[in-house]
Amino acid sequence: MSFRNLSQYYSFRTTVSLVTALAAGFAWAICLIATSGLQLSESKFLLALFLTALLPVVLYWQLLLYKQHARKVLFLLDAIENNDTSIHFAEDNGTPDSRLVNHAINRVAQILYQVKTETAQQEKYYELILNCVDTGIIVLNDKGVICQKNNGALRLLGTDVLTHIIQLERIDKKLASLLKDCHAGNKLQVPICNERGTKNLAVHVSEIVLHGDHLRILALNDIHNELDEKEMDSWNKLTRVLTHEIMNSVTPITSLSETLLQLTKNEKEINRDELQGGLQTIRATGQSLLTFVESYRQFTHIPSPIPGLFYVKDFTKRMINLARHQYPNSSIAFLTEITPDDLILYADENLISQVMTNLLKNAVQAIESENKDKKEKYIRIHAYCNEEEAVVIEITNNGPPIPPDVESHIFVPFFTTREEGSGVGLSISRQIMRLSGGSLTLKSDGKETTFVLKFN
Repeated sequence: MSFRNLSQYYSFRTTVSLVTALAAGFAWAICLIATSGLQLSESKFLLALFLTALLPVVLYWQLLLYKQHARKVLFLLDAIENNDTSIHFAEDNGTPDSRLVNHAINRVAQILYQVKTETAQQEKYYELILNCVDTGIIVLNDKGVICQKNNGALRLLGTDVLTHIIQLERIDKKLASLLKDCHAGNKLQVPICNERGTKNLAVHVSEIVLHGDHLRILALNDIHNELDEKEMDSWNKLTRVLTHEIMNSVTPITSLSETLLQLTKNEKEINRDELQGGLQTIRATGQSLLTFVESYRQFTHIPSPIPGLFYVKDFTKRMINLARHQYPNSSIAFLTEITPDDLILYADENLISQVMTNLLKNAVQAIESENKDKKEKYIRIHAYCNEEEAVVIEITNNGPPIPPDVESHIFVPFFTTREEGSGVGLSISRQIMRLSGGSLTLKSDGKETTFVLKFN
């Protein structure tokens, strides 16, 4: 029911109540006089009739004042509904009650106007802040209508007008499709290629319900330069490692080849044992180089994940049994904590098995390398679902901590601190996690070393 209908309803009810009360009072007075046998003089009787006749006039006058005040309140409510704060009533005429009511209504209107002005100024303030940041902000509803955007979004998208998500198809159809179907919590990376150049947009999505409408808030950042820098840095690190490994293999081969060549120039000076030893060294070095190339091939040819559902508890048991079979003489205790007990993971079980196998192998080797006589040796596997509803698996060991200068390099391809290591295990594991839509990170507190698998 609207404010106007509500006012009319109560005005009608009040009128009926007043008339009913007047009629009842008048009838009660007549009955009282008739039944009490009072003998009234003519003057007193006329005075009683006059007062009785005056009562409806007074009540009618009060009713008019009530209706007048009710209409003023009605005007104020209508103004609030229509977002109009310009309403004003005269305060210098009328009855004292009318002036008091007018003053109260004007004060309410003034407060509303002040609130409206402050709200508008605050909105302008926030809008200026949004337009000063480099991050692009887009707010759209379920129908794809752009409710709000800042200058950063227009600049990143290379457009001057943006009122609907479908308009992004003119810029990049893939971008329009991804932003149209994205949901809260999504973190997207979308490349845009057009006549203005290439951009890599990182998009973070959140949601809010405002006035019953579901709105999505998109935060856009151009990370093209950052990706270029990281790519260049990765190539530099990889080049240094490749150069080191290849030079370590090629240098002795070249040196031995020159020595053997000198021996063969004069047949009388040929020493078969020396020649055979040199050839064996060349063969071993070449085999090492082939092993290195095979490791590189494994790193660059990871198959695409084929995800499926499986229970983390059963999966963990299989991984622990495999580790115990690989290291039957180890006295390391394997501890597990799966919360909840029926925790399910959606991923490629075969690929994740490679990751777990590599992490458990590294943990066992780290513990055994410190002190074989250490009394308390353990590997703890903790799997749970975090506040973001992502499955997390933590593999912790109490072996020697990783030195700080090594931590920043452990995921670099072919980097290793062990002579027999290939240096690709952790790199391949992180790559598998990225292909699975997750991440592999390291945590260390100086006492324990933890590798964290997070499946988004």
